[in-house]
Amino acid sequence: MKIKSLAAAAALLLGLAACSSEADSGPNSDGTPRELRIAYQLIPNGDLIVKDRKWLEEALPDTKITWSKFNSGGDVNTAVIAGSVDIGLAGSSPVTRGLSAPLNIAYQVPWIFDVIGENEALVARKAGSVAELKGKKIAAPFASTTHYSLLAALEEAGLKESDVTLVDLEPQDIQAAWTRGDIDAAYVWTPVLGELQKDGRTLVTSKELAAKGKLTADLAVVRTEFAEKYPKALTTWLQQQDKAVKLVREDKTAASEAVGRQLNLDPAEAARQIDQLVLLTGEEQKGAEYLGTPESPGKLADTLHSTAAFLGGQKKIDSVPELTVFQKALATKALSDAFGG
Repeated sequence: MKIKSLAAAAALLLGLAACSSEADSGPNSDGTPRELRIAYQLIPNGDLIVKDRKWLEEALPDTKITWSKFNSGGDVNTAVIAGSVDIGLAGSSPVTRGLSAPLNIAYQVPWIFDVIGENEALVARKAGSVAELKGKKIAAPFASTTHYSLLAALEEAGLKESDVTLVDLEPQDIQAAWTRGDIDAAYVWTPVLGELQKDGRTLVTSKELAAKGKLTADLAVVRTEFAEKYPKALTTWLQQQDKAVKLVREDKTAASEAVGRQLNLDPAEAARQIDQLVLLTGEEQKGAEYLGTPESPGKLADTLHSTAAFLGGQKKIDSVPELTVFQKALATKALSDAFGG
């Protein structure tokens, strides 16, 4: 389900109010939350390792850890607005939308799960170039990083959105539509991407678009209220994510087995998909190219601002926020608290 309006979000808020009752019942004696509700996606990064190895459950033994699977960042935005999740994964495009009007979601970015590379791509059945997709039917999950990348790819090829027929489908529905022959092309991520590439042609990848200034990433978002109320839990969460990235670097076999279990893939294929992403440690994320520090917000804010400018030009958001909006949204203090000042 995508968020279509603030009215829809309000309605969903009422429907999900019961889901947040336990989490809002007050902290444990050590200041940790009674429940931590996490929105995850089936993306081969460190988050799946943390889930598979149950590191959060071990690190926060008095906290109930609830993992809920989501299909896209647009859905995660909806859930955050509804107050039904505390920390979630959303791509840079939906996060940009979330920080812009009309949504203006009260959340922060404390972590970069991955910089997207070849794990997101535009695949077509017969077209040999993006320009040849004129008049064709193309699927993507709307309000996602692939939707943003698809619009960027069309613009790069000299096509307008009106030159094609765009279809809003979640990844699993894209695979079904592709199998039936209902769509001519799709911009989607792994593992569905791998299925489409078996009999389709890759026209452009997100890695190639990043080289042209259209970088995308999978980001963590945390409700501002939760971050302020439970800084210890957020620190612990960040440290488990860092531990997962280090496992990828130090024991690729163990990391691939964990991701493979979560994606129902053999370890070799899981390893291949992990390698399509750029994973960063906490120390690296404190660098100027990424989240930065409280004294000097990193270039991720510039990336989000540039994404907003593009989405504004495409009439996908009401207006383009100032750069400072995105700088303030980077939870650099939480990152510094977790990995040293």
